Parts: sequence; structure tokens; C-alpha cells
Amino acid sequence: MLQRFYAADKGVYGSSGVAYKDDLYEAVNGKWEKKAKIPADRAGAGGFNDLSIDVENKLISDLNKMGELESTTDKPELQEAVRFFQLALDFGRRKKQKMAPVMPLLKRAIELKDFADLNAQAGSWYETFPVPFQFSVEPDMKDTAHNAVYAYGPGLILPDMTYYADDNPNRDTLLATWREMAVKLLVAAKFSEKDAERMADGALKFDRSLVPFSKSGEEWADYPAMYNPEPLDKFLTHSEMLNFRKFLDDLLPEEPSQIIVTEPRFFEHFNEVVNARTFRLLHDWMIIRFLIHASKYLSNDLRKVGDTFHRAITGSQKSPNKTKSAYYATNDYFDEVIGQYYGEKYFGDDARQDVRKMIDTMIKVYEDRLAHNDWLSEATRKSAIDKLEKIVVKVGYPDKLRPLYSEFKVDRQASLFDNVQEFDTLILRDMFAKLAKPVDRTEWGMPGSLVNAQYDPSRNDITFPAAILQSPFYSLKHSASRNYGGIGAVIAHEISHAFDNNGAKFDAYGNLKDWWTKEDLANFTKRTEAMVAEFDGLPYAGGKVNGKLILGENVADLGGMSAALEAAKQSKGVDLRAFFINWARVWRGKYTQANMTARLATDPHAPNVLRANMQPRNFQEFYDAFDVQPGDGMYMDPKKRVHIW
Repeated sequence: MLQRFYAADKGVYGSSGVAYKDDLYEAVNGKWEKKAKIPADRAGAGGFNDLSIDVENKLISDLNKMGELESTTDKPELQEAVRFFQLALDFGRRKKQKMAPVMPLLKRAIELKDFADLNAQAGSWYETFPVPFQFSVEPDMKDTAHNAVYAYGPGLILPDMTYYADDNPNRDTLLATWREMAVKLLVAAKFSEKDAERMADGALKFDRSLVPFSKSGEEWADYPAMYNPEPLDKFLTHSEMLNFRKFLDDLLPEEPSQIIVTEPRFFEHFNEVVNARTFRLLHDWMIIRFLIHASKYLSNDLRKVGDTFHRAITGSQKSPNKTKSAYYATNDYFDEVIGQYYGEKYFGDDARQDVRKMIDTMIKVYEDRLAHNDWLSEATRKSAIDKLEKIVVKVGYPDKLRPLYSEFKVDRQASLFDNVQEFDTLILRDMFAKLAKPVDRTEWGMPGSLVNAQYDPSRNDITFPAAILQSPFYSLKHSASRNYGGIGAVIAHEISHAFDNNGAKFDAYGNLKDWWTKEDLANFTKRTEAMVAEFDGLPYAGGKVNGKLILGENVADLGGMSAALEAAKQSKGVDLRAFFINWARVWRGKYTQANMTARLATDPHAPNVLRANMQPRNFQEFYDAFDVQPGDGMYMDPKKRVHIW
């Protein structure tokens, strides 16, 4: 039993002995959290993590079985995934090879003399080594039927620029850990200890020069701010040393008329970061980043060394074992293939149809709420309903794989690293080739084996992978109220992203477009500011929540709960206690301190405990279900409750 009643108190208590009306999260999850143990190779336990472990255990077992009997699958893409898994799992061979697989490319990197040399091999270099910028081909935010070229900065060593602040207690320790890891990899690659230390210091100095011009997590949370198109000729002037035109000519099937700059501050100051004086530092940075990436596909010892910094950031105690690391490597390249297999085997069509019915119900509920909205004008309301009706729904897994996977052929005679290099090149070329093609709206943004869900504003579609469509989120055996408190709220959450602070700026076809009246937009902004205020500054894990960083996800949580509640109330045998209890259950989680610190700085979602506890306070149904009164821990003054959708 999840709950018990106390005669001395009319309130309802969770299994932990805490009253739901005082602390919903603790009442539902407190007893579990006291006993829960975080796996040594992970940064958290509970909810999403536990489901992910179950999924990967099933798939590892199946890949092993298929490896023993290769004829068990008649799907060539899946067969290549099995072969890749076997190659990755051959640690005896990887141990014998040591650093040998990377040495030819490393020699090429070491011999790089100057920017002229780099420009001469622009395209082939970009396909192989890190560079201080990134190009990507994605749907044009203002014309999503066509693809466009986007330019990004290179990213920082630490998770967010806020980590570099002088008062950040983790900065120096983390950078020292990264330096130690870099030195070990360089020494393993036959550099002297002295040179290795000099190169690590040089790379850190280059990384530090990027900080003033990089975006923070809060800035990245503003999607429209990424859209800064520049005519090609103007973009080319950003660097005096790197020939951007040569890179673009080598990589793209045709010359773009413009480049969409996602980080204007970085490219405006590009020459301050990348110039003749900094070439040596950049060179060190490129070599070390190359080795860190390569280490995942080398010997077990080198793999563990290359995982050192990631463990420090997440707080996990040890690296994944050999079998898990082989699976993760396989999933990195064959995720859609493996996801399709998982969906077909473990996610039945009955459940698929049932979830689709729930989605249809949620969309109808949302449409009704929009139709009867009391603060939108008629024009904005009609546009919102039109956008809702045009949302594309993807459930379970894709029936058809992208053609790219048919090009993946595992060479068993070559090293794992060489196979990875070949696949990386194929992936890049496939992505750049999209510039000359229309946007494929049938592509999935998530594989069927991922425990997650998403809304894509540029495609106006929602995706619910098979892996999340199980208990505690969903089960055919659960009551409708419990399912609506789990997957129902998740479904409505993703729909709500179409109308969060970012999604509301994209139209029915995913185009960045102003479709609101000024009055409606001002009203909407006022309401979202109230949501910022509700969360901003709340204490968590020794820090404070950034209400702006998590605004979009909070608006989606609020809208999701609102619509899911409405749907639950329309179902037979409605039990709103079960609804709210399952809402809290799905956000169950226990994390390492390092992981909580990183998520506080970078994660656009509110911490789990706050997701579970804060959103219900905005709904009268919660107060009625648990008889919440002034003075109770979960009580919030009606004037402070936020209502948007």
C-alpha cells in the first residue's frame, strides 16, 4: 500500500509517514529515497534512471544472443549493429592495439604547422579533428521546409560558463582533474611528461579565452535568440586566419547564401580567440580533445582514463563495465536501429494504440481549453488551435529507418576506432548533404529505446519513444487516473511546449513567426514572469534555482498538469489522489552532489523534487484531494498560484 490513514489525523500519509499535504514528494518517495542506492557507474537512481537500466539490460542481453547466432535477424542494419557490438566488446584485441589505431591521425595532427596548413586541408580536417567552431545543417527557423547552415562555437570544458566564476568552489578541482586526464592520455600517446603538461596548460588557456564570449545555459534556453542570419560574405569576415569559405566549399554540396549564427558574441570576437598568437594553444586544444574522444574506442585502461573528467562532473564512482561501454558505443551509432528493434519486441501494438488514444484525448482537451480561454483574443486563439491541430504525433519507434544506416558496414579487420572514424565521416556527410534537400519531417529526434519524450518547435511534432511508455509512467494495468498522472501529464507537457515561452514564437509549421497580438503577448509574458518568480531562488543542492533557465519546462509542466487533470476528471472512476501520487512517483530521483550541481547550472528542467511539489500547488484540485489548508507545507496563497494554459 502506498498510503495509510491515521485515526488521529484526517490527513492522508504516504508510506514514509509524511502527509501528502505537507510534502507530496517526501510522502510518496521518502521511504524509497532512504533505501535507494546510486549505481557506482551512474550519477543517479530512480524514475528515468531505473527504466534506462532495465532497457539497456534487455538490449545487452539480446545483442549478446544475436552475436552468438548471427542468423537470428534478417535485418541488415541490425546485423551491422550486432557486429559493431562484438567488435567493441573485444577488449582483448583492443588491449593489444593500445594507442596504435590513433597514431596515424595523431601524427597528422602533430605535423600541422600553421593556419595555412589547416586551411589547405579544411574539409578533411573538419571530418577528423576538433575545430574552434561548428557548422550544422538544420531546418531554417523561419522557413522550416528548407534546410540552412548554422554556425556554433566549440563549447567549453566545464559544463557552463558559470563554473568559471572566481567564487565557484568546483572550478579549480574540476580543471585540475581535466588536466591530469589530458596529461595521462598524452603520455600514453608517446609525448614526454614535460610536453604533455605544457600542452594541457595550453589547452586550458585556450578554453579560458572562450569563456567571455560563450553562452550560458540561461542564454541557450532562449531558442529564438539563436536565429541570427548573416549574408555569407559578412560571415566570412569573422576570421582573419581560418578560411571559412574553404571549409564550407569542402563540406557542403552547394554554397549557402547565408549562415545562421547561433552565438553572435563568439563570432564577433573570433579573431581575439583564434589568431597567430594563439595557434599553439589551439593546436594543443585540438590534439587533446581528439585523444579524449578517441580513448572511448581504445583499450580498457585508456577508456577509463578518458572517462575521468566525466566521472568528476557527474559524481559517478566508476566507469561503466566493458559490456556496458560496448553497448553505449553501439547505441551511439545505431540508436535508431536498436530503438526500432526494442519497440517491435517490447512495445506491443495494443499499448501503441492505447497511447495514441490518450494523445488524441489530450489534444481534444487542449483544444477545448484554448477555445474557452479567457485571456486570448479570437485571432490568437484561432492560430493556437490551428497549431495544435497540425502537431505531428510519433509514438513508439519509427517504422522506417533513415537511409544513412544502410551505409554503415562494419570492417571486422579494422580497429574499433577506425570503424568509428568511418561512421563519423558518413554521419557528417549525410548531415551536410541535407542542405540541397527539403526537410524530412518524418525523421525522429529520439530512438524508441530512449526513456524520454520531446517536442520539436521547428517541426511542430511530439515524440514518445517506446521506452518511456511503461510503468510508472504508463501501463495497461494502471487506472486511468494513475496513467494520466504519469504519461498523460508527460504527453500534455510535450503539447504544452508548443505554447511555452519558446514554442509560442513558432507557428503551426514550425516557422519562427509572430502570430500573437501585442496585447496577448504582453499578457502571456506577464504570466510567464509569474512562473519565473515562483521558482527563482528556491534552494536546492547547496545552490539556488535559476527561474529563467527552467522557464520553458516549467510552463510545459504547468500546462501538462492542467490538461492531464482535465482528462482524468473526464475518465471513469476518477481518483485525483492517485493522479497526484503518480505525478510525484515519476519524478522520484536520487543524485550525486556533483550531478545536482551540474544540473542546477545547465538543465532547463526544474529539479525533480521541485517538479513534484511546486506544480500541484497551482491547482485547486490538489487542495481538494488532500484537504490542504493554510499552514500545511504544500499550501500556496491563491494570489501566487500561476495559471497559463
